[in-house]
Amino acid sequence: DLSLVNPEEDCIYMCGNSLGLLPKATPRLMQEQFTKWGEHAWASERAEGVARIVGGKPEEVALMNGLTVNIHVLLTAFYKPTDKRHKILLESRAFPSDHYAIESELRLHGRTVEESMVCLEPREGEETLRTEDILEYIEENGDEIAIVFFSGIQYYTGQLFDIPAITKKGHEKGCLVGWDLAHAFGNVPLELHFWDVDFAAWCSYKYFCTGAGGLAGIFVHERFKEDKRERMLGWWSHKMKTRFNMDNKLDLDVGAAGYRISNPPVFLVVPVLGMLEVFKTVTMEELRSKSMYLTGYLEHLLEEFCSEDSNKRESKIWCKSITPKNFHERGCQLSLKFNVSIDVIFKELLRRGVAVDKRYPYIIRCSPVHLYNNYTDVHRFVTALRESMREAEKAI
Repeated sequence: DLSLVNPEEDCIYMCGNSLGLLPKATPRLMQEQFTKWGEHAWASERAEGVARIVGGKPEEVALMNGLTVNIHVLLTAFYKPTDKRHKILLESRAFPSDHYAIESELRLHGRTVEESMVCLEPREGEETLRTEDILEYIEENGDEIAIVFFSGIQYYTGQLFDIPAITKKGHEKGCLVGWDLAHAFGNVPLELHFWDVDFAAWCSYKYFCTGAGGLAGIFVHERFKEDKRERMLGWWSHKMKTRFNMDNKLDLDVGAAGYRISNPPVFLVVPVLGMLEVFKTVTMEELRSKSMYLTGYLEHLLEEFCSEDSNKRESKIWCKSITPKNFHERGCQLSLKFNVSIDVIFKELLRRGVAVDKRYPYIIRCSPVHLYNNYTDVHRFVTALRESMREAEKAI
């Protein structure tokens, strides 16, 4: 609504938890690729650069497919249920596609969802899971669990799980431990190899800014490097040096490369190259430091002007963050829970040029992303939110 905003100003983009912005290098690289295509060439993968971001070795990382496809690829290979050990443990609010993938893999293995899928719930009256409750459940029930499969960062609450502690406890009980890192990849520093994670998958279009449907990736720990376990196979599972022998005798590639199936689409590879140019100029540790300050500033302003206990709040509407307050238990995202439906609030934010993510009826997710947001963005967002809350009160 141009009566409410300065048309010369940028919008207030706080939605990087859903879709990251376009890196400046990507259009140039895309045009270069069009030229190369005309000269009969194609882009190659850059697993080495991505491996650094997840804390893995190059041979532990492969770029391929989309996130849910990769979850299927990994579960097909690693979920080998027995009569005693057949359960998959996840959290109740895992992203729906995780639920769907796990449910279908269970059924494909002749198991029932009711018997073999365990969804941990937070304690009554709480929004997030306590680490001690997760560890206690694994300790008491781990003998029945085949795979622990959690989100690195919970999409709904923004909670960053204790990946090393949960992985360690799972291994102590003989479980395999895998992670969906959709909201953690490019958001927080990861050390998958050092943490001894068995396998992981992620998408790249949130904090890694490769565009909607961008090329996803997997991590498979080097302990499985020469593992010949049955898995989904294809042309790209074959070692490159013998792939064109064309004798139909699979020479399985080692490490994560042996889990690839098809040639990645060239124009999904290019945005990865564009983002890797960005990461030549900055480290995840530097981004993490900035993120803590940005998110802390956002939390401070919300508590000062929009919380239930604030004496500066200007309406009967208030909100609270359901994301953990501890910096080490969250990434860029804060999930705001309102005491009324967000229908009008969200519409008023849109009128003021604010891009955030909604989860009806009460949640707005907002992310001051370390790569491109700043303190001014945060201040402008809270100002627009206060105005929107005042307008929404009129509709109550």
